[in-house]
Amino acid sequence: MAKVVKFGGSSLADANQFRKVAQIIRSDRKRRYVVPSAPGKRSPEDIKVTDMLYSCYDSVGLGRNATAEFLPIANRFDGIISDLGLTISLDDEYEKITENFRKRVGRDYAASRGEYLNGIILANYLGFQFVDAAKCVFFTAGGEFDPDLTDACLSSVLGGYSEAVIPGFYGAKPDGTIQTFSRGGSDFTGSVVAKAINAEIYENWTDVSGFLAADPHVVENPEIIDYITYKELRELSYMGASVMHQDAIFPVRAAGIPINIRNTNLPDAPGTMIVPEAPEGTEHKIITGIAGKKHFSVISIEKDEMNSEVGFLRRILTVLDNEGLGFEHIPTGIDTMSIVVSTEELHSHPDTVRYISQITHANHIEVINNMALVAVVGRNMREKKGTATRIFAALSHADINIKMIDQGSSELNIIVGIDEKDFEKAIRVIYDMFMLSE
Repeated sequence: MAKVVKFGGSSLADANQFRKVAQIIRSDRKRRYVVPSAPGKRSPEDIKVTDMLYSCYDSVGLGRNATAEFLPIANRFDGIISDLGLTISLDDEYEKITENFRKRVGRDYAASRGEYLNGIILANYLGFQFVDAAKCVFFTAGGEFDPDLTDACLSSVLGGYSEAVIPGFYGAKPDGTIQTFSRGGSDFTGSVVAKAINAEIYENWTDVSGFLAADPHVVENPEIIDYITYKELRELSYMGASVMHQDAIFPVRAAGIPINIRNTNLPDAPGTMIVPEAPEGTEHKIITGIAGKKHFSVISIEKDEMNSEVGFLRRILTVLDNEGLGFEHIPTGIDTMSIVVSTEELHSHPDTVRYISQITHANHIEVINNMALVAVVGRNMREKKGTATRIFAALSHADINIKMIDQGSSELNIIVGIDEKDFEKAIRVIYDMFMLSE
Protein backbone atom coordinates (compact mmCIF):
# COMPACT_ATOMS: atom_id res chain seq x y z
CA MET A 1 0.00 0.00 0.00
CA ALA A 2 1.02 3.60 -0.61
CA LYS A 3 1.34 6.58 1.71
CA VAL A 4 0.08 10.08 1.04
CA VAL A 5 2.38 12.83 2.29
CA LYS A 6 1.32 16.45 2.64
CA PHE A 7 3.89 19.20 3.23
CA GLY A 8 2.94 22.60 4.64
CA GLY A 9 4.18 26.00 3.58
CA SER A 10 7.07 26.12 6.04
CA SER A 11 8.24 22.73 4.74
CA LEU A 12 8.49 24.12 1.19
CA ALA A 13 9.51 27.71 1.86
CA ASP A 14 12.81 27.57 -0.02
CA ALA A 15 15.20 25.28 -1.92
CA ASN A 16 16.81 23.94 1.24
CA GLN A 17 13.40 22.87 2.52
CA PHE A 18 12.69 21.23 -0.85
CA ARG A 19 15.83 19.13 -0.37
CA LYS A 20 14.63 18.01 3.07
CA VAL A 21 11.24 17.09 1.63
CA ALA A 22 12.78 15.12 -1.21
CA GLN A 23 15.00 13.21 1.20
CA ILE A 24 11.99 12.34 3.35
CA ILE A 25 10.03 11.09 0.34
CA ARG A 26 12.91 9.09 -1.08
CA SER A 27 13.65 7.45 2.26
CA ASP A 28 10.40 5.47 2.06
CA ARG A 29 9.27 4.01 -1.26
CA LYS A 30 5.69 3.92 -0.04
CA ARG A 31 5.59 7.74 -0.04
CA ARG A 32 4.27 7.97 -3.58
CA TYR A 33 1.56 10.65 -3.55
CA VAL A 34 2.55 14.14 -2.47
CA VAL A 35 0.35 17.15 -1.64
CA PRO A 36 2.28 20.44 -1.43
CA SER A 37 1.27 23.81 -0.04
CA ALA A 38 2.47 27.17 -1.38
CA PRO A 39 5.84 28.43 -0.08
CA GLY A 40 5.52 29.81 3.44
CA LYS A 41 7.66 32.26 5.35
CA ARG A 42 11.43 31.84 5.22
CA SER A 43 11.80 34.02 8.32
CA PRO A 44 9.42 35.73 10.77
CA GLU A 45 9.62 38.92 8.71
CA ASP A 46 8.95 37.19 5.39
CA ILE A 47 5.64 37.10 3.51
CA LYS A 48 3.82 33.92 2.51
CA VAL A 49 3.43 33.47 -1.23
CA THR A 50 -0.35 33.15 -0.85
CA ASP A 51 -0.48 36.59 0.77
CA MET A 52 1.73 37.96 -2.01
CA LEU A 53 -0.70 36.56 -4.58
CA TYR A 54 -3.72 38.15 -2.88
CA SER A 55 -1.91 41.50 -2.76
CA CYS A 56 -0.84 41.23 -6.38
CA TYR A 57 -4.37 40.40 -7.56
CA ASP A 58 -5.82 43.34 -5.65
CA SER A 59 -3.15 45.70 -7.04
CA VAL A 60 -3.90 44.63 -10.60
CA GLY A 61 -7.54 45.31 -9.90
CA LEU A 62 -6.57 48.89 -9.03
CA GLY A 63 -5.02 49.29 -12.47
CA ARG A 64 -1.39 48.58 -11.71
CA ASN A 65 0.83 46.70 -14.15
CA ALA A 66 0.25 42.96 -13.72
CA THR A 67 3.69 41.85 -14.91
CA ALA A 68 5.50 44.28 -12.62
CA GLU A 69 3.31 43.42 -9.62
CA PHE A 70 3.82 39.69 -10.19
CA LEU A 71 7.60 39.96 -10.54
CA PRO A 72 8.45 39.43 -6.81
CA ILE A 73 6.36 36.25 -6.86
CA ALA A 74 8.05 35.01 -10.03
CA ASN A 75 11.43 35.77 -8.47
CA ARG A 76 10.51 33.69 -5.43
CA PHE A 77 9.74 30.61 -7.54
CA ASP A 78 12.62 31.19 -9.97
CA GLY A 79 14.96 31.37 -6.99
CA ILE A 80 13.85 27.93 -5.83
CA ILE A 81 14.24 26.52 -9.34
CA SER A 82 17.74 28.00 -9.70
CA ASP A 83 18.90 26.88 -6.24
CA LEU A 84 17.72 23.33 -6.96
CA GLY A 85 19.62 23.27 -10.25
CA LEU A 86 16.49 22.60 -12.30
CA THR A 87 16.20 23.56 -15.96
CA ILE A 88 12.44 24.12 -16.15
CA SER A 89 10.96 27.52 -16.95
CA LEU A 90 7.66 28.78 -15.58
CA ASP A 91 7.58 31.88 -17.78
CA ASP A 92 4.56 30.63 -19.77
CA GLU A 93 2.73 29.94 -16.53
CA TYR A 94 3.55 33.43 -15.21
CA GLU A 95 2.21 34.99 -18.41
CA LYS A 96 -1.00 32.97 -18.19
CA ILE A 97 -1.48 33.89 -14.53
CA THR A 98 -0.95 37.62 -15.05
CA GLU A 99 -3.33 37.58 -18.02
CA ASN A 100 -5.98 35.93 -15.84
CA PHE A 101 -5.32 38.54 -13.15
CA ARG A 102 -6.07 41.22 -15.74
CA LYS A 103 -9.27 39.38 -16.67
CA ARG A 104 -10.26 39.35 -12.96
CA VAL A 105 -10.97 35.61 -12.86
CA GLY A 106 -11.27 35.60 -9.07
CA ARG A 107 -9.28 35.75 -5.82
CA ASP A 108 -9.60 31.98 -5.37
CA TYR A 109 -7.72 31.50 -8.62
CA ALA A 110 -5.07 33.97 -7.49
CA ALA A 111 -4.56 32.29 -4.13
CA SER A 112 -4.37 28.81 -5.64
CA ARG A 113 -1.45 29.62 -7.93
CA GLY A 114 1.04 29.23 -5.08
CA GLU A 115 0.20 25.56 -4.65
CA TYR A 116 -0.06 25.09 -8.41
CA LEU A 117 3.41 26.48 -9.19
CA ASN A 118 5.02 24.82 -6.19
CA GLY A 119 3.50 21.52 -7.29
CA ILE A 120 5.03 21.82 -10.76
CA ILE A 121 8.47 22.49 -9.27
CA LEU A 122 8.26 19.68 -6.72
CA ALA A 123 7.03 17.16 -9.29
CA ASN A 124 9.94 18.07 -11.58
CA TYR A 125 12.44 17.83 -8.72
CA LEU A 126 11.16 14.42 -7.61
CA GLY A 127 10.58 13.03 -11.09
CA PHE A 128 6.89 12.47 -10.26
CA GLN A 129 3.84 13.08 -12.42
CA PHE A 130 2.16 16.46 -11.86
CA VAL A 131 -1.64 16.26 -11.52
CA ASP A 132 -3.49 19.58 -11.49
CA ALA A 133 -6.04 19.49 -8.67
CA ALA A 134 -8.46 21.44 -10.88
CA LYS A 135 -8.76 18.29 -13.02
CA CYS A 136 -9.83 15.95 -10.23
CA VAL A 137 -10.94 17.88 -7.12
CA PHE A 138 -14.46 19.14 -7.70
CA PHE A 139 -16.94 21.62 -6.27
CA THR A 140 -20.57 22.14 -7.17
CA ALA A 141 -21.72 25.25 -9.03
CA GLY A 142 -22.71 26.64 -5.62
CA GLY A 143 -19.18 26.19 -4.25
CA GLU A 144 -19.76 23.08 -2.11
CA PHE A 145 -17.15 20.33 -2.17
CA ASP A 146 -18.29 17.30 -4.21
CA PRO A 147 -16.82 14.27 -2.39
CA ASP A 148 -18.24 11.52 -4.58
CA LEU A 149 -17.14 12.96 -7.93
CA THR A 150 -13.74 13.89 -6.47
CA ASP A 151 -13.19 10.43 -5.00
CA ALA A 152 -14.10 8.71 -8.27
CA CYS A 153 -11.88 10.97 -10.38
CA LEU A 154 -8.87 10.87 -8.04
CA SER A 155 -9.10 7.08 -7.80
CA SER A 156 -9.15 6.79 -11.58
CA VAL A 157 -6.45 9.37 -12.35
CA LEU A 158 -4.00 8.41 -9.60
CA GLY A 159 -4.50 4.75 -10.35
CA GLY A 160 -2.64 5.41 -13.58
CA TYR A 161 0.47 6.84 -11.91
CA SER A 162 2.86 5.11 -9.55
CA GLU A 163 3.94 8.50 -8.14
CA ALA A 164 2.26 11.87 -8.37
CA VAL A 165 2.21 15.41 -6.97
CA ILE A 166 -1.27 16.92 -6.46
CA PRO A 167 -1.37 20.55 -5.24
CA GLY A 168 -3.44 21.21 -2.15
CA PHE A 169 -5.98 23.91 -1.31
CA TYR A 170 -8.03 24.13 -4.52
CA GLY A 171 -10.22 22.41 -7.06
CA ALA A 172 -12.70 23.50 -9.74
CA LYS A 173 -16.41 24.07 -10.29
CA PRO A 174 -18.23 22.45 -13.24
CA ASP A 175 -17.46 25.48 -15.46
CA GLY A 176 -13.75 25.26 -14.67
CA THR A 177 -13.70 28.19 -12.25
CA ILE A 178 -11.09 27.67 -9.54
CA GLN A 179 -12.48 27.23 -6.03
CA THR A 180 -10.41 27.01 -2.84
CA PHE A 181 -11.26 25.25 0.39
CA SER A 182 -12.24 27.78 3.00
CA ARG A 183 -10.19 26.33 5.89
CA GLY A 184 -7.36 23.83 6.22
CA GLY A 185 -7.28 23.54 2.44
CA SER A 186 -4.09 21.57 1.80
CA ASP A 187 -4.78 19.34 4.80
CA PHE A 188 -8.18 18.55 3.34
CA THR A 189 -6.74 17.80 -0.10
CA GLY A 190 -4.28 15.36 1.47
CA SER A 191 -7.13 13.68 3.26
CA VAL A 192 -9.29 13.20 0.14
CA VAL A 193 -6.26 11.91 -1.82
CA ALA A 194 -5.53 9.41 0.97
CA LYS A 195 -9.14 8.19 0.88
CA ALA A 196 -9.17 7.97 -2.92
CA ILE A 197 -6.13 5.67 -3.09
CA ASN A 198 -7.03 3.84 0.14
CA ALA A 199 -3.69 4.85 1.63
CA GLU A 200 -1.95 2.91 4.36
CA ILE A 201 -1.40 6.19 6.20
CA TYR A 202 -1.70 9.93 5.64
CA GLU A 203 1.47 11.73 6.76
CA ASN A 204 1.03 15.44 7.41
CA TRP A 205 4.47 17.09 7.56
CA THR A 206 4.78 20.48 9.22
CA ASP A 207 7.20 22.45 11.41
CA VAL A 208 6.36 20.84 14.77
CA SER A 209 7.02 17.31 15.98
CA GLY A 210 3.41 16.39 16.52
CA PHE A 211 0.25 17.55 18.21
CA LEU A 212 1.07 19.36 21.45
CA ALA A 213 -0.87 18.86 24.68
CA ALA A 214 -1.18 22.64 25.09
CA ASP A 215 -0.37 25.87 23.28
CA PRO A 216 3.43 26.39 23.44
CA HIS A 217 2.82 30.13 23.65
CA VAL A 218 1.08 29.53 26.97
CA VAL A 219 2.80 26.43 28.39
CA GLU A 220 6.56 26.12 28.14
CA ASN A 221 7.64 22.98 26.27
CA PRO A 222 4.32 21.12 26.38
CA GLU A 223 4.36 17.37 25.84
CA ILE A 224 3.82 15.88 22.40
CA ILE A 225 0.77 13.63 22.23
CA ASP A 226 1.74 10.14 21.04
CA TYR A 227 -1.77 8.99 20.12
CA ILE A 228 -4.94 11.00 19.74
CA THR A 229 -8.31 9.79 18.48
CA TYR A 230 -10.29 11.50 15.73
CA LYS A 231 -12.87 12.60 18.30
CA GLU A 232 -10.26 14.12 20.59
CA LEU A 233 -8.65 15.94 17.69
CA ARG A 234 -12.02 17.39 16.72
CA GLU A 235 -12.59 18.70 20.23
CA LEU A 236 -9.12 20.22 20.61
CA SER A 237 -9.00 21.69 17.10
CA TYR A 238 -12.42 23.26 17.49
CA MET A 239 -11.26 24.90 20.70
CA GLY A 240 -8.24 26.46 19.05
CA ALA A 241 -5.47 23.83 18.97
CA SER A 242 -3.61 24.17 15.67
CA VAL A 243 -1.43 21.87 13.49
CA MET A 244 -4.29 20.30 11.54
CA HIS A 245 -7.76 21.63 10.84
CA GLN A 246 -10.60 19.60 12.30
CA ASP A 247 -12.53 19.33 9.00
CA ALA A 248 -9.58 17.63 7.30
CA ILE A 249 -10.06 14.41 9.24
CA PHE A 250 -13.49 13.52 7.85
CA PRO A 251 -12.48 11.80 4.58
CA VAL A 252 -9.83 9.59 6.22
CA ARG A 253 -11.96 9.00 9.29
CA ALA A 254 -14.66 7.44 7.12
CA ALA A 255 -12.04 5.13 5.58
CA GLY A 256 -10.30 4.36 8.89
CA ILE A 257 -6.97 5.72 7.62
CA PRO A 258 -4.61 6.94 10.38
CA ILE A 259 -2.90 10.34 10.19
CA ASN A 260 0.68 10.90 11.31
CA ILE A 261 1.72 14.48 12.16
CA ARG A 262 5.48 14.78 11.50
CA ASN A 263 8.21 17.44 11.58
CA THR A 264 10.02 18.12 8.30
CA ASN A 265 12.99 19.52 10.20
CA LEU A 266 13.17 16.54 12.60
CA PRO A 267 12.14 13.65 10.32
CA ASP A 268 13.23 10.91 12.76
CA ALA A 269 10.78 12.08 15.43
CA PRO A 270 7.75 9.73 15.47
CA GLY A 271 5.24 12.58 15.78
CA THR A 272 1.59 12.11 16.68
CA MET A 273 -0.66 9.34 15.42
CA ILE A 274 -4.31 10.31 14.86
CA VAL A 275 -6.33 7.10 14.95
CA PRO A 276 -9.94 5.83 15.21
CA GLU A 277 -9.16 4.15 18.54
CA ALA A 278 -5.95 4.44 20.53
CA PRO A 279 -4.06 1.15 20.95
CA GLU A 280 -3.80 -0.60 24.28
CA GLY A 281 -1.04 0.65 26.52
CA THR A 282 -1.61 4.34 25.74
CA GLU A 283 -3.86 5.04 28.73
CA HIS A 284 -1.17 6.34 31.09
CA LYS A 285 -2.51 9.91 30.86
CA ILE A 286 -5.98 10.85 32.10
CA ILE A 287 -6.26 13.79 29.73
CA THR A 288 -4.96 14.11 26.19
CA GLY A 289 -4.75 17.86 25.82
CA ILE A 290 -5.97 21.32 26.80
CA ALA A 291 -7.13 24.09 24.47
CA GLY A 292 -9.21 27.19 24.64
CA LYS A 293 -10.48 30.36 23.01
CA LYS A 294 -11.25 33.90 24.11
CA HIS A 295 -13.79 36.56 23.17
CA PHE A 296 -17.10 34.99 24.14
CA SER A 297 -20.24 36.45 25.66
CA VAL A 298 -22.89 34.68 27.70
CA ILE A 299 -26.58 35.50 27.35
CA SER A 300 -27.86 34.54 30.79
CA ILE A 301 -31.61 33.90 30.98
CA GLU A 302 -33.69 33.35 34.14
CA LYS A 303 -37.35 32.38 34.15
CA ASP A 304 -39.48 30.56 36.71
CA GLU A 305 -40.41 26.98 35.71
CA MET A 306 -38.47 27.28 32.48
CA ASN A 307 -37.91 23.53 32.40
CA SER A 308 -41.63 22.77 32.18
CA GLU A 309 -42.36 25.24 29.41
CA VAL A 310 -42.67 23.32 26.14
CA GLY A 311 -40.81 24.89 23.24
CA PHE A 312 -38.78 27.34 25.34
CA LEU A 313 -35.40 26.40 23.85
CA ARG A 314 -36.88 26.10 20.37
CA ARG A 315 -38.05 29.72 20.49
CA ILE A 316 -34.59 30.90 21.50
CA LEU A 317 -32.95 28.88 18.74
CA THR A 318 -35.42 30.37 16.25
CA VAL A 319 -34.27 33.85 17.24
CA LEU A 320 -30.63 32.86 16.79
CA ASP A 321 -31.45 31.28 13.44
CA ASN A 322 -33.33 34.35 12.22
CA GLU A 323 -30.45 36.57 13.29
CA GLY A 324 -27.86 34.30 11.66
CA LEU A 325 -26.12 33.93 15.01
CA GLY A 326 -24.41 30.66 15.98
CA PHE A 327 -23.81 29.44 19.51
CA GLU A 328 -21.01 27.53 21.21
CA HIS A 329 -22.73 25.95 24.22
CA ILE A 330 -26.08 26.06 26.02
CA PRO A 331 -25.68 24.87 29.62
CA THR A 332 -29.01 24.82 31.49
CA GLY A 333 -30.50 24.61 34.97
CA ILE A 334 -34.07 24.27 36.21
CA ASP A 335 -34.90 27.96 35.85
CA THR A 336 -31.77 29.22 34.09
CA MET A 337 -30.14 28.95 30.71
CA SER A 338 -26.84 30.31 29.41
CA ILE A 339 -26.15 30.78 25.71
CA VAL A 340 -22.47 31.15 24.87
CA VAL A 341 -21.86 33.11 21.68
CA SER A 342 -19.03 34.93 19.96
CA THR A 343 -18.77 38.47 21.30
CA GLU A 344 -18.01 39.81 17.84
CA GLU A 345 -21.05 38.10 16.32
CA LEU A 346 -23.32 39.25 19.13
CA HIS A 347 -22.18 42.86 18.64
CA SER A 348 -23.01 42.46 14.94
CA HIS A 349 -26.58 41.50 15.90
CA PRO A 350 -27.44 44.04 18.63
CA ASP A 351 -31.18 43.25 18.72
CA THR A 352 -30.72 39.55 19.54
CA VAL A 353 -31.02 39.88 23.32
CA ARG A 354 -34.12 42.07 23.02
CA TYR A 355 -35.77 39.54 20.68
CA ILE A 356 -34.98 36.68 23.08
CA SER A 357 -36.43 38.65 25.99
CA GLN A 358 -39.60 39.41 24.05
CA ILE A 359 -40.18 35.86 22.87
CA THR A 360 -39.42 34.16 26.21
CA HIS A 361 -40.84 36.73 28.67
CA ALA A 362 -37.82 36.05 30.86
CA ASN A 363 -37.76 37.26 34.46
CA HIS A 364 -34.20 38.42 33.96
CA ILE A 365 -31.77 38.46 31.07
CA GLU A 366 -28.25 39.87 30.92
CA VAL A 367 -25.09 39.63 28.84
CA ILE A 368 -21.77 38.75 30.43
CA ASN A 369 -18.76 39.67 28.31
CA ASN A 370 -15.02 38.91 28.42
CA MET A 371 -15.54 35.17 28.72
CA ALA A 372 -12.92 32.60 27.75
CA LEU A 373 -13.54 28.88 27.30
CA VAL A 374 -11.00 26.22 28.29
CA ALA A 375 -11.56 22.62 27.18
CA VAL A 376 -9.92 19.67 28.92
CA VAL A 377 -10.09 16.71 26.54
CA GLY A 378 -9.27 13.06 27.07
CA ARG A 379 -10.65 9.65 26.19
CA ASN A 380 -9.52 8.30 29.58
CA MET A 381 -11.46 10.80 31.69
CA ARG A 382 -14.53 8.59 31.72
CA GLU A 383 -12.54 5.80 33.37
CA LYS A 384 -11.08 7.96 36.14
CA LYS A 385 -13.05 9.28 39.09
CA GLY A 386 -12.44 12.78 40.33
CA THR A 387 -11.20 14.34 37.08
CA ALA A 388 -13.60 17.29 37.30
CA THR A 389 -12.73 17.72 40.97
CA ARG A 390 -9.04 18.01 40.13
CA ILE A 391 -9.76 20.60 37.43
CA PHE A 392 -11.85 22.70 39.79
CA ALA A 393 -9.29 22.35 42.58
CA ALA A 394 -6.46 23.50 40.31
CA LEU A 395 -8.44 26.57 39.29
CA SER A 396 -9.54 27.29 42.86
CA HIS A 397 -5.99 27.13 44.20
CA ALA A 398 -4.99 29.61 41.47
CA ASP A 399 -7.81 31.93 42.59
CA ILE A 400 -9.62 31.56 39.25
CA ASN A 401 -13.39 31.87 39.37
CA ILE A 402 -15.39 29.40 37.25
CA LYS A 403 -18.34 31.11 35.59
CA MET A 404 -19.65 28.17 33.58
CA ILE A 405 -19.25 24.39 33.45
CA ASP A 406 -20.23 22.16 30.53
CA GLN A 407 -19.49 18.46 30.07
CA GLY A 408 -20.34 16.50 26.95
CA SER A 409 -22.44 13.35 27.21
CA SER A 410 -19.55 11.30 25.86
CA GLU A 411 -17.43 12.38 28.85
CA LEU A 412 -14.70 13.20 26.36
CA ASN A 413 -14.33 16.80 27.47
CA ILE A 414 -15.01 19.24 30.28
CA ILE A 415 -15.35 22.90 29.35
CA VAL A 416 -15.11 25.73 31.86
CA GLY A 417 -15.92 29.37 31.29
CA ILE A 418 -13.64 31.87 33.01
CA ASP A 419 -12.72 35.53 32.81
CA GLU A 420 -10.43 36.30 29.88
CA LYS A 421 -7.78 37.76 32.17
CA ASP A 422 -7.32 34.29 33.73
CA PHE A 423 -7.12 32.39 30.43
CA GLU A 424 -3.39 31.69 30.21
CA LYS A 425 -3.05 31.01 33.92
CA ALA A 426 -5.96 28.54 33.82
CA ILE A 427 -4.38 26.51 31.03
CA ARG A 428 -1.05 26.42 32.86
CA VAL A 429 -2.45 25.26 36.20
CA ILE A 430 -4.60 22.56 34.61
CA TYR A 431 -1.61 21.39 32.58
CA ASP A 432 0.52 21.24 35.70
CA MET A 433 -2.16 19.32 37.58
CA PHE A 434 -2.48 16.55 35.00
CA MET A 435 0.66 16.47 32.88
CA LEU A 436 3.37 17.17 35.42
CA SER A 437 1.93 15.12 38.25
CA GLU A 438 1.46 11.83 36.35
